[in-house]
Amino acid sequence: MTFKKLKRTVALFCVSALALSALSGCSKDPTAEDTSGNANATATGQSTSGKTFTYAIAGDPGNNVNVITTSDRFGLMTIKMIYSPLLMYNADGINWFLAKDVEVSDDNLTYTFHLRDDVKWSDGQPFTADDVVFTYEAMADEKNGGWAYSQLVYDQGTVKVEKIDDYTVSMTMPFVNASALEMLSNIFIMPKHIYENVTDFENNEFNMNPVGTGPYVMSEYSAGSYVKFSKNDSYFLGTPDIDTIVFQIIENSNTAMLAIQSGEVNAWIGTPSEVQQMKIEENNLKTVAYSEGRVGYLMINANRIKDEKVRQALLFALNRDEMNQACFLTAENYETPWSFIPPGNEYFTENVEKYEQNIEKSKQMLKEAGAENLKIKLGFASSDPVQQKQAVMVQEQLQKVGVTVELAGGDATALSNAMKDPNNEYDAYFGGYIMGIDPDTFSSLFESTAAFNYMHYDYPEIDQLFKQGRTETDPEKRKEIYTKVQQAIQNTGCFYPITSNKRILVISNNVSGIEEAKLVPVYTFEDTSKLKMN
Repeated sequence: MTFKKLKRTVALFCVSALALSALSGCSKDPTAEDTSGNANATATGQSTSGKTFTYAIAGDPGNNVNVITTSDRFGLMTIKMIYSPLLMYNADGINWFLAKDVEVSDDNLTYTFHLRDDVKWSDGQPFTADDVVFTYEAMADEKNGGWAYSQLVYDQGTVKVEKIDDYTVSMTMPFVNASALEMLSNIFIMPKHIYENVTDFENNEFNMNPVGTGPYVMSEYSAGSYVKFSKNDSYFLGTPDIDTIVFQIIENSNTAMLAIQSGEVNAWIGTPSEVQQMKIEENNLKTVAYSEGRVGYLMINANRIKDEKVRQALLFALNRDEMNQACFLTAENYETPWSFIPPGNEYFTENVEKYEQNIEKSKQMLKEAGAENLKIKLGFASSDPVQQKQAVMVQEQLQKVGVTVELAGGDATALSNAMKDPNNEYDAYFGGYIMGIDPDTFSSLFESTAAFNYMHYDYPEIDQLFKQGRTETDPEKRKEIYTKVQQAIQNTGCFYPITSNKRILVISNNVSGIEEAKLVPVYTFEDTSKLKMN
C-alpha cells in the first residue's frame, strides 16, 4: 500500500454532542485574595505559590468527567485541561497535539498517524500507540455509550484501529468518507494502564483522580463550587506559565458579573446585555468576541405533536428577529441561521423554508388541522438568561395564534436527559450545539435513529440523504445533497434555528497570551499553557 502525505489544511471543528448551558449552583469560593489583590490562597486555607487564574463557569462538570462519555461544555473544558487529542481542527486548520502528522493511503481509506515519542502521562508512564488504540476501541464499543461512537461506527462497518509500532497507528475507514479526518479528530486519549480493566467509564474511582497528558492536572474538586488544576511541569508543549487554574462555579449571572468586576475572578462569558451593564475599563477588564459556529434552536417533539402541519403552523407564529434583538442587541453579536448548518459554512443555504412570521397563515393552518386552542409545554434551562428571555417571547408570540404555552424552566442537565426519551413530558425545548464544518458531523442530531435526535421524528428520506452525502466525494454533488438535507429537515416543522451568536469573553487586563492560547468552540482556550498573567 502506498501513501501520500496529507498537505491540505481545512478549517474544521467537531464536537458530536449538544453543548447546553448552565448545570449547577455556586457555594464556596476556591480562592481568597491576599493583601496584594492576587488570588493565591485555597478555599481550605492552604497556601499555594505562584499565579492563579480563576474562570467563572455557569455549571458543575461533576466528578465523573471522562474521555468516553463526557459531552457537555463544562465537562469538555475539564477534559481539555487534563488530556490531549491526536489533533484538533480550528479556524486555522489542523493543530497537532499527540500526533505529529498523518499520511493517507492512495485509496483514501487508511490514515496513518505518527505519534510524538516525548510524551509522558502525569504519573510518569510513557504515552504510546497502545493508549490510542485502547481509547478509539473503547469509544467504538456501543456498550460504553461513547460521545463519538457515530464518528467511528457506520452501517458499512467500524473504523479499524491498528498499532504499527509504539509510535505509529493506522485507522482504516470502512468506506471512502469525505469527512474521515474530521471524524477521527478531537477524541482525547486516555491511559490504557489506568482504564484497561474498567467496565464503566462513567462511574469509577479513576475519574476522580485523572491521569492525563494535558497542560494541567486536576488537584481538587468541590461539588457545586470549583475545580482546581495545577500545572503539569512535564507538559510536552511546554510548562504552563500560570501555576493554578480554577474553574469557579457561579450559576447566577448577576453574581458572576459582580465577581469579575471586583477581581474575584479573571474570566467569564457574558451576554451582550450583561456586558453592556458592566464597567469594563474601570475594572481593568477587556472583552473578546469570537464565533463558535454555534446554532441555538427550538425543537418540537414529533412524538407529542405528530401532525406536521401543526408543527409548521407553530413555527410560522414565531419571530426569531425579535428574539435575537432582545437577547443579543445588535447584528454584530449574531448571525441568523436558516437551517441546521451555521452561516459561514460552505454548505449553508438560504434556499429553505425560513418560517418568517405570518400570524394569519399560522392561524389558518391550525384551524385546518383542527388544532385550535392548543396547549404546549416548553422546556428551557432556567439558569440561562438567553433561554429565559426566548421562552417568554415564544409564549407571547404563540399566544397571538391562540396557543397557550406552559413555561417549564429547570436544570439544563435534567432537561437534556429528559429530551433523550421520546416519551418525555415536553412538547418543545430550547438548546444549542456546536458541531463540525462537514455536514456529516451533524448526522448524530438529525438522522431518525441518531443518538441526539431529540425531535424524535422518523424521516427515511433524510437518513438516505445523509448516507449519500457521506459517501459522495465530488464537492459540488455533496453541496446539492446537503442542500436537499437542509430543505427536508426544515420541512418537518420540528427544527427552528434561532441564532448563531458570538461568544463574549470578559477577561482581566493582566491576562495575556490569548491569541497564542487560541479561542475555540466549546473549550474557550485550545491550549491554556499559553496563557500568561502579569
